Amino acid sequence: MNKIVIVDDEPNIVMTLEYTFKKNNFEVYIARDGSEALEILESVVPDVIMLDVMMPKVDGYQTLKLIKENEKLKHTKVVFLTAKNKASDIEKGLKLGADKYLTKPFSVKKIVSEINALLAS
Repeated sequence: MNKIVIVDDEPNIVMTLEYTFKKNNFEVYIARDGSEALEILESVVPDVIMLDVMMPKVDGYQTLKLIKENEKLKHTKVVFLTAKNKASDIEKGLKLGADKYLTKPFSVKKIVSEINALLAS
C-alpha cells in the first residue's frame, strides 16, 4: 500500500484528498503545516508528499528544502498542490526539487492519475 502525506491548511481540501486517496488504497497522513509535516516525516517514510505552498509556520518551499536535506526521504516523490500558479512560482517549486507542480482548483481524478503515474515512473 502506498503512503501519502498531505500537507495543507485548508480543511476542505484535506478532507477531499484524504477521502479520495483512502478510496484508492493509500495509507494517508495529514499535516496542517510544514512543521507538522516534518514531525510526521520523522517516523513515516511516504511514497509521496503533497505540499501546499502558502501555509502558516513553515511554508511549502521551506518544507521541501528540509525534506530534500533528509537522507531517508531521498526517494520520496514531492508534489506541490497550490493556488500559486505564476510561472515564477512553478519554476521555483521545480527548481527546489518538486517532482510535479499542480495548481488549484483541481480535479480529484486528475490528481490521482498524476500521483499514480508519478509512482509508476
